[in-house]
Amino acid sequence: MKWLPVDLVLVSVFAVIGRLSHGEAISPGGWWRTAWPFLTGVLVGWVLVLVARRAGGAVSAGAIVWACTLVGGMLLRRASEQGTATPFVIVAAVVLGLFLVGSRFSVGRLS
Repeated sequence: MKWLPVDLVLVSVFAVIGRLSHGEAISPGGWWRTAWPFLTGVLVGWVLVLVARRAGGAVSAGAIVWACTLVGGMLLRRASEQGTATPFVIVAAVVLGLFLVGSRFSVGRLS
């Protein structure tokens, strides 16, 4: 469970980077509008990790969290009439993959 707060922070940073890269304000409401679909995806991913009894810090658990964050985030963005253009999905997949899987891989290699 020690990775849950890390995942939430990393996804929050992802939302900030996304807003900044498009010249959008970093107001609390603007950040929330961008972040909530992906934060919800992180929580769904963690539920699956806990149900599957995977170690939260394992790369495989990170892959579950990443997939749920990406797919869930995009589905929720579409449902809330936010953009899901193909280039955005690709960038989100790469960045979230680096954040949620790459961070675990890096820590595992350093341990």
